[in-house]
Amino acid sequence: MQDCGSLWQEFETQELAQTIPNKLNEAVYAVYFDYESDHTGAFNYFVGCRVKSGTEAPEGLSKLAIPEQTYALIQAKGKMPDCMADSWKNIWSSDLKRAYTFDFEVYDERSHNWEQAEVDIFVAVR
Repeated sequence: MQDCGSLWQEFETQELAQTIPNKLNEAVYAVYFDYESDHTGAFNYFVGCRVKSGTEAPEGLSKLAIPEQTYALIQAKGKMPDCMADSWKNIWSSDLKRAYTFDFEVYDERSHNWEQAEVDIFVAVR
């Protein structure tokens, strides 16, 4: 989780969202992928924005395609970052048949107020 926080900090302090061309909106996506096993194992983490198909990543950045698959939608609501931690704890202890392929969070205008944030969490399921 420390690596996730460091990546977010880099994304925000370097204002990387402003360098991304052809964005479809201003939402920021946080993606968990390449799971080693389940939620207790290693995984990769990516922060970025949704762009038009065919857009190339600017120099120094990467691109990632989130595959079409079945996702369960969980909405985290409340004070940040507590609402996110609570939502993920609930996901980890739930009976969701997780696919452990790609999971992602969408941070849009509803997440700007950290006292009353709303974030959509999409969890890949089988």
